[in-house]
Amino acid sequence: MVFCSHCGTENEADADYCVKCGANLKVSAEKSLEKRIEEGAEEFGRRAEAWGRDFGKRAEDECFGLPHGGTVFGLLIGVIIVLVGVASLAGVDLEFWPLIIIIFGILVFGGAVYTLIRKR
Repeated sequence: MVFCSHCGTENEADADYCVKCGANLKVSAEKSLEKRIEEGAEEFGRRAEAWGRDFGKRAEDECFGLPHGGTVFGLLIGVIIVLVGVASLAGVDLEFWPLIIIIFGILVFGGAVYTLIRKR
C-alpha cells in the first residue's frame, strides 16, 4: 500500500495517482528521494569540511609526531648553529653532521613515543 503525501489516503501499491485527490504518487516519491539525496549530500559536505579543518589544524600543530614539533626543530637547528659558531671561535673542530643525525633521530623517537602515549 502507498499513502498519498498530499491527502494521506491509502492507495494500491501500483497506483500512479491518488484515488481521492488525484495527486501524482510517483512524482511525490521521486521528489522525496531527491530531497533525501540532497540533504544527505549537504550533510556529507558539512562533515567533510569539518574533517578538513580538523586535519589541517592537526597538521599545523604537529611535526615529527610531536606537538609544536616544528618549533622544537627550529630551536634545535638554532642550537646547532650556535654550537658550530662557538666551536669555531674557540678553535675546536666540531663535526656537526653526526650531531644533526642524532637530533633527527631524537625527534623521530620522541614523536613515536608521544604517539604511543597519546593513544592510551
